[in-house]
Amino acid sequence: MSFIRPEVRAAILRWREALIGAAILLLGLYWSIWVTPGLLTWIGYLALFLGAALFFAGLQRGRARMGGGGPGVVQVVERRIGYFGPLNGGVVDLDAVTSLSLDPTDHPRHWVITHDGGPALHIPVNAEGADVLFDAFASLPGLSPGRVASTLKHDGTAPIVLWRRPDLQKRIQSLH
Repeated sequence: MSFIRPEVRAAILRWREALIGAAILLLGLYWSIWVTPGLLTWIGYLALFLGAALFFAGLQRGRARMGGGGPGVVQVVERRIGYFGPLNGGVVDLDAVTSLSLDPTDHPRHWVITHDGGPALHIPVNAEGADVLFDAFASLPGLSPGRVASTLKHDGTAPIVLWRRPDLQKRIQSLH
């Protein structure tokens, strides 16, 4: 039996890194301002820095979390994305990804991952475990986590290309 309502629990879990960062930030603020100068003051400055970094990273991750309950399950193991859905699925190595886009026309919206050696992998943004994709996408060179989070809020009529492999971009430009 839980004493916390399910909506509140879901909100706390969605924003957990930002809440922990805010708590560390407040503790660092207390130690650096209201404690007599000494070692604890310097630890307070360090806590201020770390708390601020965790708070802002938590805000980005919280914006990117869409919750679970959607079709399928996502796993990321050793730079390999696996999606196991009711109708389709597949496994993609992050090193083989050629482009990443968000298709807002599907219901629910889908990440579309194209890669070398196979058809594109379509992953619903609300699939169970899809929040781990945020970290996987952040490892793609040149793709900022802020762009991933802001694109999730976009409602459009056409797929949005978030990232293309740099050598693929050069190939496309040489064709024109």
